[in-house]
Formats: sequence, structure tokens, C-alpha cells
Amino acid sequence: MEKNLIQVADDKQHRISDLEKQIRKKDREISRLLAAIEQEKIIANVKANMTAAHSQAQRIRDRYLQLLLDNSSGIIICFDTSQRIVFCSGALLKLTGMPGSTESGKRIDEILRGFCGDAFIVSFSFYLASVLANNESCSLSTEIGFSGGEPRKYIINFIPMISSESGNEGAVAIFHDVTDIERARDEAVRASTAKSEFLSNMSHEMRTPMNAIIGMTAIAKDSASIDRKDYCLKKIEGASTHLLGVINDILDMSKIEAKKLELSIESFDFEKMIQKVVNVNNFRVEEKHQIFSVDIDEAIPNTLKGDEQRLIQIITNLLSNAVKFTPEGGAVRLAARLAEMKNGSYLVKVEVSDTGIGISKDQQARLFDSFEQADSSTSRKFGGTGLGLAISKSLVGMMGGEIWLDSEPGKGSTFGISFYAEQGENRGNTLLSKNVSWDNVRLLVVDDAPETLEFFRNEAARLRIHCDLAPCGEAALELIAKNGLYDVYFIDWRMPGLDGIELARRVKQHSTGKPSMAIMISAAELNGVGDKAREAGVDQFLQKPLFHSDIVNCLNICLGVDHAKIEKAKSKAEDFSGFRVLLVEDVEINREIVLALLEPTNLAIDCAENGIAAVRMVQKSQKPYDAIFMDMQMPEMDGLEATRRIRDFENVSVKQGETPRHVPIIAMTANVFREDVEKCMGAGMNSHIGKPLNFDEVMKQLRTYLSPMHA
Repeated sequence: MEKNLIQVADDKQHRISDLEKQIRKKDREISRLLAAIEQEKIIANVKANMTAAHSQAQRIRDRYLQLLLDNSSGIIICFDTSQRIVFCSGALLKLTGMPGSTESGKRIDEILRGFCGDAFIVSFSFYLASVLANNESCSLSTEIGFSGGEPRKYIINFIPMISSESGNEGAVAIFHDVTDIERARDEAVRASTAKSEFLSNMSHEMRTPMNAIIGMTAIAKDSASIDRKDYCLKKIEGASTHLLGVINDILDMSKIEAKKLELSIESFDFEKMIQKVVNVNNFRVEEKHQIFSVDIDEAIPNTLKGDEQRLIQIITNLLSNAVKFTPEGGAVRLAARLAEMKNGSYLVKVEVSDTGIGISKDQQARLFDSFEQADSSTSRKFGGTGLGLAISKSLVGMMGGEIWLDSEPGKGSTFGISFYAEQGENRGNTLLSKNVSWDNVRLLVVDDAPETLEFFRNEAARLRIHCDLAPCGEAALELIAKNGLYDVYFIDWRMPGLDGIELARRVKQHSTGKPSMAIMISAAELNGVGDKAREAGVDQFLQKPLFHSDIVNCLNICLGVDHAKIEKAKSKAEDFSGFRVLLVEDVEINREIVLALLEPTNLAIDCAENGIAAVRMVQKSQKPYDAIFMDMQMPEMDGLEATRRIRDFENVSVKQGETPRHVPIIAMTANVFREDVEKCMGAGMNSHIGKPLNFDEVMKQLRTYLSPMHA
């Protein structure tokens, strides 16, 4: 019994154990299930968060994409597979004037019609269809003028929009505005072509005078005739001047482009400046038998402060062009007037007008560019560098002024410039002498040119003297018979009927009882008839165009105030006897030129061939030189180092108790850029003269440093 009970208890215990195992197993399963459920919840939450984050990122991406399209300066259009617009950039809406967000669903012709032709719409649709059908990019070039603006060139790229899931979903068209790029490219090509033509022209412009110089030199060497040699020398001088002008143009343009050109501001006589310009061009006017007149506003001050040489360069360029492009018998006029006076500054305008070939609007647009002329045949027909007007434009701009052109083909041209200047130091005499009673002086002007008679009428009113006018010799004799003899006669040389020489002879024959002066005026050179005119009684000669100062000086001379004698007396003072200078120059011909130019001054000149020799001569000289002309570029030792050595020697001499004196050293060199001048000054030089030498500038330096106060 007991055994059975034990057996039953054991069985129950086993069942309990089995049940406990099953329960623990179920617990583990329930735990795993609960963990799985929890994990699923976590995953679900994560997925939900990721979805929300993705949606937020998508919204941000969409927003910035829209901002990109709205603010893009380029035209971008997205199309669906039916060629309808899905959206486009704001640039297209702005250019076409469409309200915002109104493009969706439209076709391209609904937007661009009115801005471009039907042919473009057809081409655009064809290219778009090709991209949608073939899934390959392509491009189209066209011009479109949006909103009434000038047509601009576009390259349109068509790109398929392909999805990895659904394939082709449409296409995008991107418009690239290449107008400015192509213009820049065309301008670069044009500039390159212009420079190539310029170099070709320069080769011609330089070789032609060089050929003349070499050829005329050979002819002169083989000729025994002095007249023939003089003829050759005159031709060589002209060719050399032309060649120097070409070189100066190139150098000036180089300085301008490097921003190294500077103005030299000094007082100058405005009328004399214009006279210098006229004198340069007068012989060309005479060769072409042109009518040339000058009109200067008397309101312009006698003296101005400015760069006289650059003004001469500018106006000479305008005037020489006018003469060059005006046919024989045509007219050229130079006029200057005061446009404005404000705060002590004068705005002067100078215009050069002609009756020449004229210039078209297309040619005018590029005429002031570097290396350009009106057309490529101009340089071949008329010559020139094509730099003159570009240089003039830059120079006038530096003077605060402008340059302009008014012209039509076949109707001539008017070139004008303006510049600002202050009133300069008053010098020279443009007034009639106070020692003469001008109220009693009577003038008679005889000329068949109405403009000359008008000039004298205005001058007489300006000077407040009596003046009668006659259009021919016969009319002049009638006035003399009616009014009696005159004090001064201005007589034109070439007149129909009774010419100027014969009229002067008759006037002098009738003037035995009263002293009178006859002045012959002419636009032509009077060298050929000078002796004949003097035999007829002509006392003075004046060449047209006439100037106020010409008339004043001539009247003063005729009536006893001889300024010419005064100037001649001044010129005699150019005697530098007793002074000794050192010329440092390695090129023999340059030394010969300086020695020959300065020979009339009685100046004692020693020569050194390089810097080493110059320093040695300065150190061994018992008496210091009064001045040194120093070249910069020389073998063995250049001018800069030689100057430094000379200054060091002078400083040592001062320390040893000798009388301190720094000899003036003037650079005489072809190095004329600003930094070259600064190097000269930095080395211890006192001044600078550029090559080729200007004799007047050399004399100016001598007057400055060899005056008694520097002795």
C-alpha cells in the first residue's frame, strides 16, 4: 500500500515537473512573442519617423528646387511625354511677361509665339519630339528677341528625363545665352585681324621711309652736284621725320596701354601753338591747292597751362587727316572757341572741318580704336599707322575733355576735341605799340578771297584801327585815287587781273611823297618770287592762314617797333664760351650729331665712350665740368652706375675739404618711359632729354644749368 502511494506521489511529481517545464517553455515563447511584438513596434516607429523625415527632406528639396527655378537667370523648361510644360524657370516668365505659375500644361508655341517665327516653333517641336522618341540629347541654335528687346543668340540643349523604374518621363530644354560670348569672340578675332593688318601696315610704313633714306643717301654719295645733294638731304629729312612719327605713335600707344603716359603741364601761347600746327601742314595744303582757313575765338586767353606738345600732336593729327582725305581744291577749316569758363578753368573746343571723302557710320564706330582705320584699303591708299586717333582720344581724356566726329560719306567730316586748361603766365606781346598814334594809321587790304577780307575787317575792329578793303588790284587803285595814299598795304600775291607784285610796284611809284609799307600775303610759298617782289617794293611777307599776332607784329615792325630785331638780339646771347661739358655716348654718330649741333654755341665739349671712361675723366679733371650729358645704355658701365660713381666721388671730395659742388648730369637717352626717368633721378641725375634729340630741348637744358648763377 505504502509502495503504491509512493509510486503515485512520484508520478504526480513527474507530471508536476513536466507541467513546470511546459509552463517555462510557454513563458519563454510568450517572452519571445512579447519581445517580437515590442520590436515590431519599435520598427514601426522607426519606419514612421523615417517616412516623416523623408517627407520633410523631400519638401525641402522641392522647395529649393522651386527657388532655383524661380531665381535662375537662365531659361529651363521641363516637358512631359506629350510635349506639355510641367514647369519652367522664372526667367522665362519674366522675359515673356507671363504671370507666375501659369505655364503648366501649355505647349511651347503658346508661350513663345510672338517672340520668334513659326520656323523656330516647328524646329523646337521637332527636336523635342526627337528627344522623347530616341532618349538622346540634341541642341538647337537660334535668335530670340524677348519683350521687344534686341535679338539674342541662344543654344538650346534638349535632355531626356529617364527614370530607372518607368523609363522616359519627359525632357528638359535649357537655353544658353551665348550672345556676349560670341560677341567677345568676334571682337577678339577682329582685334587679332586688326593687329595683323597693323603689323603689315607698320612694315610698309617703316620700310618705305627707310628705303628712301638708304636710296637717297646712295644717290647723294655718288652725286657731284651740290643742288642734287641738297635735294637728297631734303628727301632724307622728310623720310626721317615720317619714320620718327611712326615710331613715336607706336611708343605712345605702348605707354597708353601700360598706363605710363603722363602730361607735362606748362604755360604756352595758344595762338603760337596753333601756328606750329599750321606750319607743319601748310606745304601739304599748298601741294593740293586747298582752301585753308583758321578761326580763333579772341575770348581764349593768350596763354594757357597745359601740355603744348601733346595738343600740337592731337590737332596736327586731325588737321593732317583732313588735308590727306580732302581732294585737290577742297576746303579745310580749323576753328577754336572758348566753350566755358568756370572757377578759373577754361574749356576750349577745337574743330577741324573738311570737304573730303567723309566717313560712314559703321566706319565711325571703330575709328577711335587702336590699330584701326576707316577700312583696310585706307592705309594702302593714304598711309598712316591707324594709331593717331586712338592716341588722340586717350590724350584728350587725360586732359578732361572729349573727342567727337560728325561725318557723312561724300559730305566731308568734322573732328572736334575739347580740353580743360587754366590761364597761364602772360608772356609775349600781342598788343599794338603805345608809341604809335594808331588813330592816324590807315590800312588797305587787297585780296580776292572773301574770307581774308572778313578776317581783316574783324582784326581792324578788334585793334580799333582804320582799314579799307578791296577785292582786286583795280579796286585798290580806285580807293587810292579817291582816299589818297595809305600807311600800310596788305596785298595778296595771286589775284585775277592785276596781280599783287604789279599792284605793289604801282603803289610804291605813287608813294614817293609819303612813306608806306607793302606786305605781301599768300597761301603759297613765296620763295620763288621773293626777289621779284622785293624789286617791286614789297617790304614784308606773310603766309596764310593769318593770325592776330602776325598782324600785330607786322604793324609794329612796319611802324618802328621791330620785335624781330629784339628776338635776333636774344638769339645772339646763345653763346656758352668759357663753359665745358662732358658728353658720355658710346655711339660715334650720336656724338658727331651733338658736337655739330652745339658747335655754334662755342661750348667746349669733351667726349667719353662709356661710363668707366666718364668716371675716370671726372676724377682726373683739374676743373669740374659745368655739366654732363649722360647716355643710359652703354657697354662696360651704364649711365646709371656712372652717375652713382660720380656722386660718390663728389661726396668724398667734400669730406676732404674741397668746395662742395655737384655737377649737373642730364640723361640723354632713348629710354623715355616714366620708370626710366625715375631711375635717372634716383641715380642722382638732374634732368632728362629723350632721343632723338630735340635741339630746342638741349638748348633749354644749357640755359638752365650754364647760366651765370650756375657758373
